[in-house]
Amino acid sequence: MNEPPHAVMHFGMAGYLLLPVEKPEDKEWPPKYWKFLLETDGDPKAEAAFVDFRRLSRIRLVDCPADEIRKHSPLKENGPDPVADKDTVTEEWLADKLRSRKVPIKALLLDQANISGIGNWMGDEILYHAKIHPEQYSNTLGDEQIKELHSSIHYVCTTSIDVLADSEKFPEHWLFKHRWGKGKKNKPSVLPNGEKIVFLTVGGRTSAVVPSVQKKTGPVAKDIGDEDANSPKSETKRKRVTGVKKEEDVNDDEEEPKPKKRGSRSKKSEDSVEIKEESKPEGRRRSTRLKK
Repeated sequence: MNEPPHAVMHFGMAGYLLLPVEKPEDKEWPPKYWKFLLETDGDPKAEAAFVDFRRLSRIRLVDCPADEIRKHSPLKENGPDPVADKDTVTEEWLADKLRSRKVPIKALLLDQANISGIGNWMGDEILYHAKIHPEQYSNTLGDEQIKELHSSIHYVCTTSIDVLADSEKFPEHWLFKHRWGKGKKNKPSVLPNGEKIVFLTVGGRTSAVVPSVQKKTGPVAKDIGDEDANSPKSETKRKRVTGVKKEEDVNDDEEEPKPKKRGSRSKKSEDSVEIKEESKPEGRRRSTRLKK
């Protein structure tokens, strides 16, 4: 789509764009849980499937020149991106942002109005490498902690982008590689060196923390003790929220979905693009053709 409208996709927690060349030969196409297909006219045709089994993804068509898309909603409401706006996300910028707010640092990182592109597992990874506890208030971090946080943000984001978000290529020493045992019987959540991984709820999201590395060095919104994922049900069934209003009917024991390998964007075409939406129960599809 080299002319308006342009598609802006938000993949939520588990959505992704998949190309046919990335699927094993024995797998069906379109893939399971597909929501719509992107198809280009012309020769050869290109195709991609928008997949989201949790239905948290969103797509919006923005009618503006491509080079001005970040000046229009929904992107204009977002903060700078650590990779695309590296010159903006400086140590000085980060220090001003942190000191102007009094919220748990994990909640600040997840707020896209502050900084774009950092999701739940990535926020935990950044704080683990920076040795910062996720519950600590953002305005209580010292100069050295801010320096480490700034370095960690760029390290984790850049490394993830460099491998195209393929989790199999993430470094083995990352917390990501060892955090997925929460709630699984006979599978303790520990790092290879034996350091324990515990789980807290910060900013309404489950946070993986390594207490031996991430120490509290200042006030926190709520002083919650270290909690093991395999603690008794009487403990784990209570909803624990730090820094936000309590949300009802949330299962705190639910494990976060492990991110899948992402598909890459299809090549831009000068021809029209067809979006086919997910089939209804009767098996019929409704298609919408987007013309230049």
